[in-house]
Order: sequence, then structure tokens, then C-alpha cells
Amino acid sequence: MEVIKKVFTLEDGRNVEIETGKLAKQADGSVVVKMGNTMLLATVCAKKEAGENVDFMPLTVDYQEKYASVGRFPGGFFKREARPSEYEIIIARLVDRALRPLFPEDFHAEVQVQITLISGDQNTPPDALAALAASAALAVSDIPFHGPVSEVRISYIDGKFVLWPSIEEIEKAELSLIVAATEENIMMVEGEMKETSEELMLEALKIAHDAIKLHCRTIKELEAAVNKTQKRVYCHEDNDLDLKGAIHKATYQKCYDFAKQGIACKTQRSEGFNAIKQEFIDTLTPEEAKEKAFLINRYYHDIEKEAMRDMVLAERTRLDGRKLDEIRPIWAEVDYLPTTHGSAIFTRGETQSLTTCTLGTKLDEQIIDGAIIDGKNNFLLHYNFPGFATGEVKGNRGVSRREIGHGNLAMRALKQIFPSKEECPYTIRIVSDILESNGSSSMATVCAGCLALMDAGVKITKPVSGIAMGLIAKDGKWAVLSDILGDEDHLGDMDFKVTGTRDGITACQMDIKCDGLSYEILAEALAQANKGRMHILDIIEQTMPAPREDYKSFVPRVVKLTIPKEFIGAIIGPGGKIIQEMQKETKTIIVIEERDEMGHIDIVSVNKEGIEAALAKIKAIITIPEVGEEYEGIVRNIQAFGAFVEFLPGKDGLLHVSEISWERVNNVEDALKSGDKIRVKLIEVDKKTGKYKLSHKALLPKPEGFVERPPRQMPERNGSDRGSSSDRNNSDRPRPQKPQRLSDDNSSVE
Repeated sequence: MEVIKKVFTLEDGRNVEIETGKLAKQADGSVVVKMGNTMLLATVCAKKEAGENVDFMPLTVDYQEKYASVGRFPGGFFKREARPSEYEIIIARLVDRALRPLFPEDFHAEVQVQITLISGDQNTPPDALAALAASAALAVSDIPFHGPVSEVRISYIDGKFVLWPSIEEIEKAELSLIVAATEENIMMVEGEMKETSEELMLEALKIAHDAIKLHCRTIKELEAAVNKTQKRVYCHEDNDLDLKGAIHKATYQKCYDFAKQGIACKTQRSEGFNAIKQEFIDTLTPEEAKEKAFLINRYYHDIEKEAMRDMVLAERTRLDGRKLDEIRPIWAEVDYLPTTHGSAIFTRGETQSLTTCTLGTKLDEQIIDGAIIDGKNNFLLHYNFPGFATGEVKGNRGVSRREIGHGNLAMRALKQIFPSKEECPYTIRIVSDILESNGSSSMATVCAGCLALMDAGVKITKPVSGIAMGLIAKDGKWAVLSDILGDEDHLGDMDFKVTGTRDGITACQMDIKCDGLSYEILAEALAQANKGRMHILDIIEQTMPAPREDYKSFVPRVVKLTIPKEFIGAIIGPGGKIIQEMQKETKTIIVIEERDEMGHIDIVSVNKEGIEAALAKIKAIITIPEVGEEYEGIVRNIQAFGAFVEFLPGKDGLLHVSEISWERVNNVEDALKSGDKIRVKLIEVDKKTGKYKLSHKALLPKPEGFVERPPRQMPERNGSDRGSSSDRNNSDRPRPQKPQRLSDDNSSVE
């Protein structure tokens, strides 16, 4: 195949190139998308036939960033790309959610989409190009697909909307969304906001959709250029129309009437619908029931879905009897777990989250080592969804992509209300364990996470809550549902999660499963979500009106200190000796970082006295000695001419034998021993060498009647006036006394 290239120009003047026919030509479809120096290779392959008794879309989307694309080595022992990072998984999920609804409902062959970053620009996020590349790869293949679809990132910065913002711009944005859409409809939205209004969000969606239309037209031109408008012929379903009609006639009205009963318990509803199906199966012979089991299950599922949707649109009521905008009963509790830094239970209907909050140090920060994004993260939110939450037998085989995606949504919702690093110097980890689930467990995580933060004493700016909205639309009729059930998510047309404070939205996630979602419906869904959000915030504030005044007694305290960077080495010491000894003696954790031409120190301990002791030691190290000041020192070394005294950490001075006492000291070891504590005065700093001269004598009272002898004069080499032996010995001079030492309790000299 010849190389074919299509180009379109972005709003800021940059060109985006889509090229096919050069790389990976044995795949069913492959393209290279290029914007500036960023290049993505997207490939797609599909099996010719579907597996036996498969009635779903077996789609796999993988996104990987090659470290070589930005001239870097991967970290770790093996030095090669391994399992995808959470960031890569989240991008893959964004593409999956954009593509999946656009495959034909009866197409069940396994499809694999792989997107690889092969050239990267450190300030150009490739995430929003991934769906464009995947859609273009599908377009140049013969795989049936109701596209094209594309994505764009839009941010609101300094009062204006910016499409395709840089990484630096995203960090300061008030709103940042990734929007996926076809030329006709919005399909997926994901993003975070700093308490923005519903109106601003709607405006962002409109601008993003207008930009995506150009992408879709370009993909269609590429599809026509490679002559792939005719897709492969397939037959992945065996049908029995007579059986389908018989099931519909026998069960539709029963399903409708049962759905209208408004049974709140998920298990009872499931048993009731299964009983209707079993009643039909009982009319068949055992052989027919066994032979047609797969078709019966598929047809009945569709009929149950149809009956439930029709009932909601006609009766304006819900499967569990609620009104369209009614929230399920909620109860919440904080401080449930006595040994955690913070804990909360949040239960809404049959969905329950038990969430903990742990406060750590800078040493607990997550190191991010991605090809494009690297650095450190001081806020982690982990979401766990075990099988027992839905009454299933399911092995724990590691964290699923769904768990990573739900945790990321809750993390983005909560990080907008965090206090500054000065107010909260901790690394924070929130863990949400879902104990029951029947819809909207990620939003329960947001609410429980907010309560756990307040229970831990984190001074959040204001509470956050979240709600999941649903939609049922058919033949021009539609109903927006607040706080959807799991069944309403599965059988409905939209899953729209919105989180926020009383002042605005902090995060959102929307998946659309139908065509023709109007902005009128979106506006109503946002308004209804706002009403539900306020109701949930009322309950959160009743449970815990404000964060704790102080952290719990067993939470480690952090004291911050800023020092000139030239003192960092003195605090750490050779091979870390000084800081390690300091941590051991004070039972603290001391973390030092150099930034902004300064040294930033965190002293962490549960024990207040330990922090104060470490703080005193550090301040002593960074103190500049001043002549005339008094210090408490330790004798480190004895010499014939005096003793070396450490009067400040890492600073030694000479205490000359003549400065130990007013009386003459003939042998230094008679007066001092190594390890003695002694109070000294700094009397001189040598201007040439910078050495310190100390005195203990200067702190002692001069003995009464004592006359200090002038310095002894050296005799003439041939002189006779040398004086007698008794004169030299000065036998009448009193015997020298040992200098008074400081006691172990650091009491001063009497």
C-alpha cells in the first residue's frame, strides 16, 4: 500500500499529520499521528470470527510510552518497559470508553488496539492524541466501526479556553477536560476543575466538540483515500426469531409490571426477574431449554432492558420505587477504626465504602517515573473492589483497570480542596475499600474520603460530595436519573459522575451509550446533579461539620525549618553520620531537600520532646559562633597544651591549658577527661585560619588576692640572671583545682 498522509491545522496554527502505509503494514490497520515532535503509532487487529456463545464486545486497548521516545532509560532493575503505569492505564481507558459504544452491537470478534508513543515532547501531552490515532487506525482497516471519533483536551486558563494546552498550562488551569466525540455526538468526558460552574463546563464541551468535528472529517478523508469505506462482512450471531417473539410475548409485560413494583433490594429484584425467565423456560422441554439456553438468556436480557426502560419513561418512577431525582437513604460515621489516622464509613442505599486516611512524611511520597511525566506525588488514593461487595466468588488477582480508573476519579475530586503544603506538610494516602456495591461506588469513595480527611485533622477548604447521574432516552422521550443503581447504569444510556463543593464542580466523568445527547439534556443532568450534591453535602456536614482541631495523638507531627543551603552538609555529616545519630538520639525522622537555593527540613515524630531536641541540635549546627558568647561543650580530645572542645555540633575550639583555670594546670588530664561536659566562652576567632579559641577560666570568679603572673620571659642564651629553683617553682602558689564540670542534667556551673 502506498503511503498516504492527511493534515489538518489546529486552532493555534500547529499541524497534525495522520500517515498510513509506512509502518506496521501487516496489522488490519495502522497509522502514525504526529503533532510537532510527538508521534504515536496506533495499530488495530481483529479476529475474523467470534468465539462460541460470545454476546459482548471483546475489545482490548493498550497504551504504552516508550522511554526511548524522549531519550531516557526506564527505571528499575531490568531497565526495560514492563507493566503499564497507572497513567498509561488511564489513557487506555479513555480510548476504550470512546471507541467501545461505536462498534456494531452484533460484532463480537476480539479486537485489540495498541497505541505506542514513539517520539515525545516533554511539554506536549500525548494523551488527547491517542483516541484520534486509534480511530484513524480503525478507519484504514476493514473492521466494522461506526466512527470516526476523536478526543481533544480543553482547559480554562486566565479567563479563556485553550485547546491542546501544554503540560505547564494544564498545571495552572481552572478547568481541564478530555472530551471524546463523533462529528454528531459527545461520547465521553473526563476531567477536573477548581470549583467551576455548570455553565462553564457546558461551554467547554461545546468548544471541544466543534474542534473534534475537524478531526473526524479528516479521518473520513483518509478512509476514502485508502478505499476502506466498505468493511468486512461478518455473522457473529445465530438467531431464532420465533423464539425471540415467544419470549417477548410471554415475559415483556411481566417484566414491566415487576419493575413497577419498586423493590429496593437488589437481590430480591434479581430473583424476581430470574423467576420470570424461569417461568418461560419451564414451558419448554428439557432438551429445548438446554439447546436454546444461550439464546434465551440473550433475548430475555434485551426484553428485561426494554421493559425497565419503558416503565421509567411511562411511569416516571424507578426500579427501587424512587422518584427520578430522589437520592437513596444515606448514613455515615467517622472515627470508626481506633488506630487509623482517620476513618469513615459512607453508605448510600446498597453501596458502602470503608475509607481510611494515613498521614506520612516526604519519604512516603510516590516517585513517578514516566516517559513524559515524572516527579513526586504526595497524595495517593487507592480504590479496592473485592468480589464479596457484589456477593461474587472472585479471586484477588491484583488491581484491575476499573479500580485504577475509579480511584483516579476520586483523587481528582478531592485534591482540589487540599490545604497548602505549609498548612498540611504530609504525604496523604486514602484507601477506599468497597464493602457493598449497587451503583456509584466511586462517588461513595469521594464522600467517605472527604470525611476520613476531616477525621484525620486535615484542614480541607470545604467538603466535597459526588453523585452519579443516569439517562434513559427513547423515541424523543427522556428521563434523567439521580444516584443511579447498578441496573440503571447497565441498562441506561448514560453514566455521568459529578463531584463538587457548594461552590462548584471539582471533577467529572461521563460515558454516553446512545446517539443524539443534546445540550439540553446535559444541562438538566448537571442541574439535577447539583441538587443531589447539595443534599449529600448536608449529610456529610451533619456527620462532621469541620475537620478536627488537631491531629490524633498518634499522628506524627511535622515541624518545618528553612536553612541556608551551605549548612546542609554540616547537618548530614560525612556519610550521613551526624543526621543518623541525631535521628537515633531524638527518635525522629529528618528529611532535607534543597530547592529555591535553600535547605528545607522536615522534622517528624509522634513525640513532641523528640522534635524539640532535634530542632535544638539543628539550630546549634547552623548557629554562627560569636565572640563573647557562652556555650555548653563536650571535651573531644586531650593534648599536652590543652583540650579540643566541641562547643557547637561540628564545631571544635581549643581550650588552651592556660584558659582552663585561674590556677596553673601542669597536666591537662588532671583537670579534664574526654567526654566531660564543660561550659566555655568563645574569646577569639583567628582571622587567618578561622580557628576558635575558648576559655573556661573567663567564666570562673577570680580567686581573692590572686595576682596573675605576667607571661614568662625566655632567658638570654648566655645570661646569668636566671633566678633560683625556688623562684621558678613558686612554691607558695596554691595548687590548681579541676574546672567545674557540667552535670549530666545540663545544670549550669555554680
